Amino acid sequence: MPPPNTVLRSPIVPARATTVLLGVAAATDLLAVYAGVVRHRLTGDLLAHSSEEINRSDDLYDLAGTLQLLVIAATAAVFIAWFHRVRGNADVFAPDVSTRGRGWAIGGWFIPFGNFWIPFGIAREIWTASTQRAPDGSWREVSAAPVKAWWTVWVLALVTLRIGTQWQNRTTDPEAFRHATDVVILADALMLAAAVLAIVFVRRLTAMQHTKATYGPVAAV
Repeated sequence: MPPPNTVLRSPIVPARATTVLLGVAAATDLLAVYAGVVRHRLTGDLLAHSSEEINRSDDLYDLAGTLQLLVIAATAAVFIAWFHRVRGNADVFAPDVSTRGRGWAIGGWFIPFGNFWIPFGIAREIWTASTQRAPDGSWREVSAAPVKAWWTVWVLALVTLRIGTQWQNRTTDPEAFRHATDVVILADALMLAAAVLAIVFVRRLTAMQHTKATYGPVAAV
């Protein structure tokens, strides 16, 4: 049985807000990639460029980084609110599937190192609970590729960004700094891909829950 006071709550509105913010996040990631490419070009031959060009490049790079942080913070807040809602719905759809309480849908994101796998495990369980059964009432497998792809790219982006930024902060050699910038560019590109894949995940899971809530736990076909 579902936990007390658990009722289905539509995830459609928070999903729309989440996808919009993820789109904005993707746009800021694209800006960050562009700013990184500009910095890479200028760093390759500092003597060939004026101090004004270099300062403009630095300002653009800093602006892109600041926008990324602000948008990520806003997106994370809305995404986690949506994530907690679909996790609550999972208790109604299939109360015996989830192995962690609903609070983990929020707290799991803030546990050092644990946040590299706890939210993914919760997402997989929500995905399973939100899947309609086959017409004969048996469990039906639905590919979890959207969950796996989003999470894999997201973790790769975080690790790559950590490596690139630490390298940038520690090196004083222009050539090494340029290579570190390349790593950060790769991280920003991965962040962009992760944002797009997150949109796919959010839309698919929301649609699955809407279908199951509207047409029942057993698929017609």
